[in-house]
Amino acid sequence: MENIALIDSFSEFKDNKSIDRVTLMSILEEVFRATLKRKFGSDDNFDIIINPDKGDLEIWRNRVVVADGFSEDDNEEIELAEARLIEPDFEIGEDVSEEVKLVDLGRRAILALRQNLISKIYEHDSTNIFKQFKDLEGDLYSAEVHHIRHNAIILLDDEGNEIVLPKSEQIRSDFFRKGDSVRGVIKAVELRGNKPAIILSRTSPAFLTKLFEQEIPEVFDGLITVEGVARIPGEKAKVAVDSYDDRIDPVGACVGVKGSRIHGIVRELGNENIDVINYTKNEQLFISRALSPAKVTSMEIEMYEEEKNGKKGRVNVLLKPEEVSKAIGRGGVNIRLASELTGYEIDVKREGLEEEDVELTEFGDEIEAWVIKEFKNIGLDTARSVLETSVQELVKRTDLEEETILDVQRILKEEFED
Repeated sequence: MENIALIDSFSEFKDNKSIDRVTLMSILEEVFRATLKRKFGSDDNFDIIINPDKGDLEIWRNRVVVADGFSEDDNEEIELAEARLIEPDFEIGEDVSEEVKLVDLGRRAILALRQNLISKIYEHDSTNIFKQFKDLEGDLYSAEVHHIRHNAIILLDDEGNEIVLPKSEQIRSDFFRKGDSVRGVIKAVELRGNKPAIILSRTSPAFLTKLFEQEIPEVFDGLITVEGVARIPGEKAKVAVDSYDDRIDPVGACVGVKGSRIHGIVRELGNENIDVINYTKNEQLFISRALSPAKVTSMEIEMYEEEKNGKKGRVNVLLKPEEVSKAIGRGGVNIRLASELTGYEIDVKREGLEEEDVELTEFGDEIEAWVIKEFKNIGLDTARSVLETSVQELVKRTDLEEETILDVQRILKEEFED
């Protein structure tokens, strides 16, 4: 039968799209009814019989027999003479069921039907994929590099689903070739038209959290919890961990002997430097730990009435001069991560700052602006702070040459000698 042949011709879609036969039959009925409605004006008097096991489909039109010349609706009524061509003993008022062949629908209708069926199958498949991955948002996921574009890497998973890793979600040192396996977290799943867009991220803090869950058994088992993550992807991260079991050292368990446990995570993240710190509800102690390796002398916390830019307060931290550059870190990275992790704006002040100290910006006529910026990036914004830091330390923590630093210190010394 033509109907069976039509159903069999769609087996490729069923196999390729993993759509079960019952669902395929349901879609078939929906599409056929739409076709019948377009051709006959209504599908109410049609019976569509589907046998999912055999893949059989039959269409029957039901009409009432009326006297010749009295048919008002050829779709729902059939004149007596026409009815008796089907069965010679039909009488007026009886019901006639007549099978509708595909050829009766016309070639154009059959082509449209086929196109609609294909569209419905793809739509069904896209909806299922969207629901599947929407439930996976925030979870770790692996896929293989299929091809590389200038602004994104296109991945395929084992089921052939397309996953996008945008340039903005890649770690700066990431380098992948076709066929490489890539891990990340499902950051977002969106429907663009009828097609799901699955976005993978390797820069999200959630990726680091999930790596801890996968690589550290105590985190996976819930004995250790990750309370907060702040990271500059591929450069540095701070992770706050806690344990409700006093017998467990959460930091030691996460780092492992000689860093054995965290090494795999660091390697996955392109040698991202990870500081693991003990979480505490004591705000002052937590801020002090977040600023490590610097040692804090004292601090004052000012709470905001309402959050400002995602921060719940401001902290003035007092440090010894030699600790300032450690607290701020190169390019301000350490203090930025500490602020993000704790939820406070952090201002660093030097212990024992003397009144005769002078802001570096006052030397703008003698010292180039980019040189002053290099010092300010590591928390040195006054003349005395630069003079009290060794040349070796300044060479190490800035991009300045030793000769440039010596020239700057000479200029600053002249200020205090005068």
